[in-house]
Amino acid sequence: METWYFIDSKEQHPAYNMALDEKLMEWHRNGEIPPVIRFYGWDPATLSVGYFQHVEKEVNLNAVKSYDLGFVRRPTGGRGVLHDDELTYSVIVSEDHSAMPETVTEAYRVISEGLLQGFRHLNLHAEFSIPRSVEEKQRLKNPRSSVCFDAPSWYEMVVEGRKVSGSAQTRQKGIILQHGSIILSIDEEKLFDLFVFPSEKVRRRMQQGFHKKAVAINELLTETVSMNEVKEAFKKGFESGLNIELQNYTLTDTQEAQVQQLVQEKYGQDRWNYKW
Repeated sequence: METWYFIDSKEQHPAYNMALDEKLMEWHRNGEIPPVIRFYGWDPATLSVGYFQHVEKEVNLNAVKSYDLGFVRRPTGGRGVLHDDELTYSVIVSEDHSAMPETVTEAYRVISEGLLQGFRHLNLHAEFSIPRSVEEKQRLKNPRSSVCFDAPSWYEMVVEGRKVSGSAQTRQKGIILQHGSIILSIDEEKLFDLFVFPSEKVRRRMQQGFHKKAVAINELLTETVSMNEVKEAFKKGFESGLNIELQNYTLTDTQEAQVQQLVQEKYGQDRWNYKW
């Protein structure tokens, strides 16, 4: 059984979270560390946007400020995510790893097996989302809103037909980064306040549709689970789903300094986050 590193970063600043994900890719690429599973949270609660999103057209920045949220652009694609009461995970592994298929879609399937097993450790019968109809596939290419959880993509998790986690993936110089959100609870009103809609009528229609398509863990369970219980379930899930053993790892002082440098140079800069 292969040993991967496991890092629980706990709650961190949004720029730090993105910088650490990028540095883990670099260190793995350089052979300094094995593949990594990382868990983390956000302090403050944060709106992250996908690499290709147009902030001024899609995001209500006044609402982001009024809610005292952090804001950061991810290196991955996808749509906007409100990181609040959630467990965020990231997986860093080489493209040429023996367990990783060549295509992005199939790599999602392999990595998401860890998520699938995690949900089942919480006694939730999660399943892979597999868009089949022409309409479903077209919706993935042309999403109707800027909200990530508006619809499940390939091999994301659904319970009773509703999306329970959202993920995004990038590949850079031979390394896969997949990270995503496992939602414990969600404030739908706050979430939809953060985005721009053509009209209030459209916003309400989108929000009503969202409730039918997405759900949080604690909305599904009869007894509320704690963050520690969720972490334990998904750590076991990744171990069984990927057939690996996770070894706790703490960054060295040198590595911490490199992360902080990247925060200052990139993810803490407006020119990255707003693409000015």
